Amino acid sequence: MQNFSTPLDVLGRRTETVAHDHSSRPDVRRDATTTTLDNRQAQALVDAARADADTVLSAHSTSLIGLVPEVVGVRRLQYGPNAVDHDKPAPAIVQFARAFVNPFIAILIFLAVVMVFTDVVFADPADGPDYTGVITVSVMVLVSAVLRFWQEYRSGQAAAKLKAMVTATTAITRNRNGIPVTGELPMDDLVPGDIVSLAAGDMIPADVRFVTVNDLQINQAMLTGEAVPAAKTAAPADEVGVATLLDAPNLGFMGTSVVSGTGVAVVLGTGRRSYFGSMSSAIVGERPETAFDVGIKKVSYTLIRFMLIMVPVVFVINGLTKDWTSAFLFGVTTAVGLTPEMLPLIVTANLAKGAGFMARRKVIVKRLPSIQNVGAMDVLATDKTGTLTEDRIVLERHLDVDGHDSDTTLWYATINSHFQTGLRNLLDEAVLASAGPLVTARVARDNVLVDEIPFDFDRRRMSVVVDDGLSHVIVTKGAVEELLDRCVAESRNGTEAPLTEARRAELDALVAEQNALGMRVLAVAIASVRDPNDGNAEHTGCAEYSKDDERDMTLVGFLLFLDPPKASASAAVTSLQGHGIAVKVITGDNPLVAAKVCREVGVDADRVVTGPEIDDMSLTELAELAERTSVFAKMNPTQKARLVEAMRTGGHTVGFLGDGINDAPALRTADVGISVDTAVDIAKESADIILLEKDLTVLEAGVIEGRRTFVNTMKYIKMTASSNFGNVFSILVASALLPFIPMIPLVVLVQNLAYDLSMLTLPWDRVDEEDLARPRTWQTGRLGKFMVLIGPLSSIFDLTTFALMWFVFAANSPEHAALFQSGWFIESIISQTLIVHMLRTGRVPFVGSRASLPVLLATGAVCVFGLVLPFSGFGQGLGLVPLPWSYFPWLVTTLVGYCLVTQAAKRAFMRRYGEWI
Repeated sequence: MQNFSTPLDVLGRRTETVAHDHSSRPDVRRDATTTTLDNRQAQALVDAARADADTVLSAHSTSLIGLVPEVVGVRRLQYGPNAVDHDKPAPAIVQFARAFVNPFIAILIFLAVVMVFTDVVFADPADGPDYTGVITVSVMVLVSAVLRFWQEYRSGQAAAKLKAMVTATTAITRNRNGIPVTGELPMDDLVPGDIVSLAAGDMIPADVRFVTVNDLQINQAMLTGEAVPAAKTAAPADEVGVATLLDAPNLGFMGTSVVSGTGVAVVLGTGRRSYFGSMSSAIVGERPETAFDVGIKKVSYTLIRFMLIMVPVVFVINGLTKDWTSAFLFGVTTAVGLTPEMLPLIVTANLAKGAGFMARRKVIVKRLPSIQNVGAMDVLATDKTGTLTEDRIVLERHLDVDGHDSDTTLWYATINSHFQTGLRNLLDEAVLASAGPLVTARVARDNVLVDEIPFDFDRRRMSVVVDDGLSHVIVTKGAVEELLDRCVAESRNGTEAPLTEARRAELDALVAEQNALGMRVLAVAIASVRDPNDGNAEHTGCAEYSKDDERDMTLVGFLLFLDPPKASASAAVTSLQGHGIAVKVITGDNPLVAAKVCREVGVDADRVVTGPEIDDMSLTELAELAERTSVFAKMNPTQKARLVEAMRTGGHTVGFLGDGINDAPALRTADVGISVDTAVDIAKESADIILLEKDLTVLEAGVIEGRRTFVNTMKYIKMTASSNFGNVFSILVASALLPFIPMIPLVVLVQNLAYDLSMLTLPWDRVDEEDLARPRTWQTGRLGKFMVLIGPLSSIFDLTTFALMWFVFAANSPEHAALFQSGWFIESIISQTLIVHMLRTGRVPFVGSRASLPVLLATGAVCVFGLVLPFSGFGQGLGLVPLPWSYFPWLVTTLVGYCLVTQAAKRAFMRRYGEWI
């Protein structure tokens, strides 16, 4: 133990050291609706809240002078460090191995193994082993896996550097030979029974029971969503139950912070046994599949099923019409040609490019697939505090008893806030900010502080006594109901009038009206308790006042506080709604306040549903309710997660934006969890995306980029799937009619590799505006229709090429097979690559929409490669032969016809289904 001070330093300031967590969690989720505390832990907290301080100390075998070092050592072994669970990153070698866990790569690995046996082990002794096919397929596997690993590993490391964890110290009192010694120690060193001292600005290091307090107020917004600090007391609280633990006036919870005042507390629960830690444990682990995960899986297995059906058919037809050995080799090669092995790589490249774009716009992506989910998101559920509002309290109005603006009310409120000796809370800061420095200076000049009656939880008010030169005046502000009970008169138009029952009813109505507007209302009252010229005054000499003096008071007016909406919130909500995203507000705050803010920013708040109302609903019922409701208030963490789960069950892709520990389960349950860099650590760890500014406007760029990424990914899938589907028909016809195999197996591999390498430029392609206008979701059924309509078009022109080579160029016997195969190769690779420009847009290519320069260069290079290969030594080594020049006018005619027919089919498809990509 170091840096220990004397007992007199108990209330000293805290120090903090910042450490950076360079970890990133693996791509796993677990159901986030797990109960946060088990019954035994919850009941222990309830018992501590209900018992008096001495009983709690005794139950933990401790005292205010602290634990002895020997007991600390034993308890540390028993309870472990005071640290919460965090997902740990997988080692790089494990991440690399995971890059191979993909159905397409698995198929290629299987085919490579087959080629080892067919081309090497059982190769014809006369020709010797041929490693070309094995090497080509292995290169495809290795390039895809290595690039996928590098993209994800690099992105994960970059995101991890932005995750910061604050390792704070706390003042711990320990028993040193019977002497209490207090010093700053790391929070990890805490054990149950430790005595901690807290002051303004401190983080509460564990779940604690307060033993002594002095005007202690705690910011519990990260747990409850309430922006207003909670006052704490050391008195027993018999009313506390398991369901109301967070409202316990004498308990503090790990991760919350001290706003004002001081206190001493005994530690009840540390690490995973704390409320914070148990929630952290509940959300570490397996995550449910997201919309992106499900979509990719459906696409993958659709293509695999298609291949598993077609490849055996090709094999059998060729085996029956040719020899079985070449048929098997051609079947294996066809399987490679039908496998979009670059899909994982192109998806990852798309996502990595999107992550870089978003990072430049203050949006940090922790999990690459979440970019796609942002693009697919059609519901954004968001917390209110700090997202739609400024996350600060302002004094909106100061009224007299008739509901009119009153400088007198502000004057007395300023006296109360200025002269209190404790550290001011947000409400006091709001009063002084509203009064301004000139009024505050006048208050200080015209009044002298006599005494103070501090705030306590039972009274829910605080008073200062000042000498204004004429009398001692008690100035009190506090909760309306409690303060009205102390008033017998009201100040109207500068005169006092009795406070009748009729007037009390009118005042209650006035307060209710302001509450309905989302205002937090406090009352201000005064009482003149001594006239200096009256020798019979109740208080003489050294004036000392107590809460009993808060009686027979005169009501001055009301203070209306508000956490105001952000100036940018309304425009951001409108923009998101304009992009097809429904905004739902899910908050732990008061329903009236939530409704007020939501109306101001453009969220429908005609109906506000509270947490208790949804407890008995099924997920189906809750999903139906969410369809017609936009504002949910007084929601606890489990209710938030259930609501998100229900909306997902209803078919929506849901994003959730939150920054408190109470938001962590919902962040994990959502398709995409969004947090901010100032959030509690567990919320940042739960999130998939981190905003460097807590503002909805920064999400708009993320939404657009997510959709751009989705469209460019779907381009590859649709292009490849349709061309592969068409190739199968061509291969089936050629296999049935030709006396030789229609294409050389190694040439198929080379063509496939060249095409896929050109497709690596798709992440940088332009996207048409209409393709970004609404949420984009995976539609496997639509992909099937696309394949069936567009795929056979290429077969039509493959068949015309077959006829051309057979009848015009007389490539109709095994002796002329190479000429036939070379002619089809050129037509096939150029048409497959050229058609990229037809399929990448719903507009007229090159006129209404032009591909980006990287795509133009890459596809152009592949076309040139296809034209040149048969004339090169490498191509002739593969078995190709040069084509006569008379072939090329026919080729141009074929390609032009293919483009015209495809454009016509594209228009028909869009008329039928309303979209292209």
